[in-house]
Amino acid sequence: MRHLAAAELHLLVRNRMAMFNAFLLPLLVIGLLAAGGDTGDPDATARLVTGLLGFVLLGVLYYTLVSTYVARREDLVLKRLRVGVLTDPEILIGTAGPVTAVALGQMTLFVAAGAAFVGLPVPANAAVLLAGVLGGAAVFVLLAAASAAFTRTVELAQITTLPVLLVSFVGADFALPADALPPAVAQTLRLLPLGPTLELVRLGWLGSPGRDALGVLGEAAAPAGLLLAWTVLGWLAVRRWFRWEPRR
Repeated sequence: MRHLAAAELHLLVRNRMAMFNAFLLPLLVIGLLAAGGDTGDPDATARLVTGLLGFVLLGVLYYTLVSTYVARREDLVLKRLRVGVLTDPEILIGTAGPVTAVALGQMTLFVAAGAAFVGLPVPANAAVLLAGVLGGAAVFVLLAAASAAFTRTVELAQITTLPVLLVSFVGADFALPADALPPAVAQTLRLLPLGPTLELVRLGWLGSPGRDALGVLGEAAAPAGLLLAWTVLGWLAVRRWFRWEPRR
C-alpha cells in the first residue's frame, strides 16, 4: 500500500494546479487571516475558521478524490491493482492517502492560524477537535468513493459532486445563517456529514459555556454518534456500488 500511496503522491506533485491548491492557496488564506486580525467576536471568528475546515473537506478532499477514483478506474488502474496482493480497502486507502494527508495538513495550518492570528483560544478539548477532523475526513473519503460510482468521466465530477457540495455548505450553517431556512429544513440539513463534523470541531475548540473538558465530551456524544453512523453508511455504500472497472 505504501508503494501505491507513493505513486499517487508522485502524480499529485506533477499536477501544478494541485500543488498550488495544496501549498500556496493555504498560505494566501492564512495571510488574509493574519491581515484581518482579531475581530473581537470569538463566535464569528470560530465560524469563519471552521468554515475553512469544511471547505477543505469538501473542495480539497471530497471533490479531488471523486476525480481521482474516476480517473484511476477509467484508466484501468484499479482493475489491475485488484489482481495483485492488495485488498480492496487497501487500494481505496492507498489511492486516497496523499490527498487526505494534504487536507489534514491544511486543516492543521488553519487551526494554528486561528489561534495565532485571529484571537481564537487554545482548543478546550483537543481530543474532540481531533475526532471531528479525522472522522470528517474518513466520511468524505468514503463519500468520494461512493460518488465515483455514479460518475462516468472525470469531467462529469463537476456535476455529480454538486448536490453534496451545495447541501453540505448550506447545512453546515456557514454558507447561510440557520435562521434563513425553515427550522425543519435547517435541522434536517444539520444531520448531513459536514454538520456533526464542524459541531465537533467547534466543541473541541471553544468548549461549551459552563462545562469543563469532561462536560464537553458528554456534549460531543451526539454529533460523534451521528458521524460514526455516516461512516458506516458510507462504507456500506462503497461496498454496494463502487465500480472497479470502467462504466460502459
